Amino acid sequence: MNPQHILEYFVNRRDTTVDLIREVVDIESPSYDVERSRKAVDWIESKTLEISDNFETERIFAEGFGDHLIIRAFSESELKPLFILGHSDTVHPVGAINQNPTRIEDGKLFGCGTFDMKANIVVLLEVFRMFTKYGLTPKRPINVLISCDEEVGSDTGRKYVEDEGKKAECCFVLEPSASGKVKTGRKGTGSYVLKTHGIPSHAGLDPKKGASAILEISRQIEKLHSLTDFETGTTVSVGMIKGGTAMNVIPAEAECSIDVRFESLDEANRIERELNSLEPFDERVSVELIGAVNRPPMERTDGVVKLFETARAIARTFDYDLEETQVGGASDGNFVGALGVPVLDGLGIAGDGAHTLEEYVFVDDIPNRAALLAKMLLEV
Repeated sequence: MNPQHILEYFVNRRDTTVDLIREVVDIESPSYDVERSRKAVDWIESKTLEISDNFETERIFAEGFGDHLIIRAFSESELKPLFILGHSDTVHPVGAINQNPTRIEDGKLFGCGTFDMKANIVVLLEVFRMFTKYGLTPKRPINVLISCDEEVGSDTGRKYVEDEGKKAECCFVLEPSASGKVKTGRKGTGSYVLKTHGIPSHAGLDPKKGASAILEISRQIEKLHSLTDFETGTTVSVGMIKGGTAMNVIPAEAECSIDVRFESLDEANRIERELNSLEPFDERVSVELIGAVNRPPMERTDGVVKLFETARAIARTFDYDLEETQVGGASDGNFVGALGVPVLDGLGIAGDGAHTLEEYVFVDDIPNRAALLAKMLLEV
C-alpha cells in the first residue's frame, strides 16, 4: 500500500479509534493499583487477540503493581525483531476522571492518561488491525512490552525492558509527542534522599546544647544546587523538605529529596561522586544519603539519527512534517538506549498536558501518527 492509501485508511478509522481510546482511558489504572491495572491489561490483551489468532500474549504479574503484558506478532521472520515500548499505568488517582472526563473539545480528546499514554497503545493496535486486514507483513518480528510501573520508576518492569531490548534491532517508544516532535535524546535521572541527624534540645532553655538538623540540611541544599551545570545539561534540584518535631525544639531530624538529570554517564558519575562525598557543615550533625541513578541517559547516537531520518522521510511521503527534540524527562527507552540499541521515542499522538488534569491529544493527528508507525514497522 502506498503512504496516501495507508493514511486514508486511518482517516476513515479515526472515529472508531477515538471510541476505543475512550474505552481504555475510562479504565482508570494508577500505579500501585493492582486490580485496576489488571483490568486495563485485560482490555489491551482482549483487543489484541481479537485482531489475530497468530499473536501471542504473555502476562507477568508484578507484586504491588499489576501485570506487564508482552505481545509477539509477525514472528515468521528470522531477522532481529523490532521492539515497541509502552505502559498501562497513569499518574492520576482513582476519581480523577471526574475532574477531567474523557471528552472531545475543540478538536482535542481529553482524559486522564490519554496523552500519556493510552491513546498510543490503541494506535498500535489499529496498525496491527490494518496489517491483518490487508495481509501486510512487517520485515521483522514485532515484540511489544506494555509495562505497569513505568510512571513510578520501573522497579519491576526494567528487567523485561532490558531482556526484550537485548534481542532487538531497534526500539520504538510510544510515549507522547509534545508539539508533534519525536524524541531523539532523553536525560538520565537519579533520585536521592539526604537525611541529617542532629541533637535535640529545648529551643528556649538549652539552645546551645542542640545541633539543628534543619540548619544543616539548609546548608546542604545550597551546596546541592551549586552542582547544577546548565552548559552540560546537568541539573540538581531539591523538591521536598521536611524536619523537626515542634516549634520550641532544636530539630534532630530533617531530610530532602534530590532530583538529578544528566545527558551523559560521565556527568552521572560526577554527581554521584559529589553526593557521596558530602560532609556536614556542623561536625555534631551526621549526613546520610539514600538513592542512586534510576535511568541512564538516552543519547542521540548515529543509530538514533538514522532512525529519525528514516521516520522523517516516511512522514514526507504523506506531507507530514516531522521534527525531533531532546528532553529532560526519562522513559523506559533510556534502559534500551543504554544497551546500545537505537531508540526512537515520542512516537505517540501530538498533544499536551502530561501528568495534569488538562491532558489531551489532537484528534486530527491520530491518522498521521498511525500512518507513520505503520510505515516504520513495514520498512525498518
